[in-house]
Amino acid sequence: MRIFPNAVSLAPVLGALWAFIACASVAVIMSFSTGEPFRPDPLITLGFGAVLALVALQARSGAILVLLVAIAAFVMNASGFGALVIGEDVSMTAKIIACGMLGVSLGLGLDKILDALPNGTISRHEAEEAIIRFLTGFGYIFFTAIVLIPFYVMVMTSLKSQSALLQNPLDFSLDLSRGLGLFRSYFELFGQFNFGTYLWTSFLVSVITVLITLAFSIPGAYAVARLRFRGRAAFSRSILLIYMVPMIVLALPIYIAFSVTGLRNTLIGIVLIYPVTTIPVALYMLQGYFRGLPAEVEEAGLMDGLNRLQVIWKITLPLALPALASVSLYVFMIAWNEFLLAFMLLDDPSKFTLTRGVAMLNSSEIPREHLMAGAVIATVPVMALFLGLEKFMTKGLTAGSVKG
Repeated sequence: MRIFPNAVSLAPVLGALWAFIACASVAVIMSFSTGEPFRPDPLITLGFGAVLALVALQARSGAILVLLVAIAAFVMNASGFGALVIGEDVSMTAKIIACGMLGVSLGLGLDKILDALPNGTISRHEAEEAIIRFLTGFGYIFFTAIVLIPFYVMVMTSLKSQSALLQNPLDFSLDLSRGLGLFRSYFELFGQFNFGTYLWTSFLVSVITVLITLAFSIPGAYAVARLRFRGRAAFSRSILLIYMVPMIVLALPIYIAFSVTGLRNTLIGIVLIYPVTTIPVALYMLQGYFRGLPAEVEEAGLMDGLNRLQVIWKITLPLALPALASVSLYVFMIAWNEFLLAFMLLDDPSKFTLTRGVAMLNSSEIPREHLMAGAVIATVPVMALFLGLEKFMTKGLTAGSVKG
């Protein structure tokens, strides 16, 4: 016996759940953008969504549903029984925008979820398709919120004034009348807190880490993938064993060793220790890719008179450029975001990396917006780099998964 024998029993359940998701999303967006109170009323929202889903089975038009939801939401709110509870001091413009957003998200969402669902007896396949469409929409909203909300709060906080934060820390709207004053925190970070130097130091350390990592991991990964020697299998399986030991466990020995050798509080020490954390993962990634390259091409090069190093330089590396690009990007991101070692080994502000400089801002004597501005400065460059080169990274990571 099916749980949902017909559309009339399935649609209200999906409609009620989707209505709550849509109302909660609109409430969060409006609250963050206006600083005014918005929240969904659970019972009214669930009932409103269930009724609307039944209407959607008959209407079969997203445009009609959008208009219907927007008008119904506005009328219900005006009567004091709205699915979206809006504060008394909220402007009429904000109320209209909120109702319009609710109409679009709820109307178009239900139209998509209930698309092709017959108004009558439904098969198991049709019920599963509708449920999957609902879960897909929920997944998009949920994971987008997880990613965007912290970043939005961070950016908006960095653009606030100290007085505004003290007055209402939960108000993430912008006062556009401040003009360039919105970016005061950023100007002060570069002018007074030496963040330009921190950026350059992090970039330099990350690039050097990438070069050292590739210098060791390319021959190591090639040897594991192509050469025959005693202990090759054990070495291949043990490459990632370093990650079995938490870095916090190694912190004290590293601190003592670097203090005794005079490497603590030096960029040379940072450049020496960072590759220790990146070489194993680079070896693991590259050996899989090298194994996927056709060995016949390299054997042909050897038969033509090339030695092993020439084969690697002239044949293997050009073929492995996608993998090298993805490994380089991954190692760069690890070095750029590394905090524990930099915090433990660097005390001189003139030698701080960017993450160490951001940690310095976490003080009661420094305004909170400066800390958020520092976090934005540390996040945006590597985020832009990742988004710009993401397709190359994906290509490099998947190219070695199939031999050929």
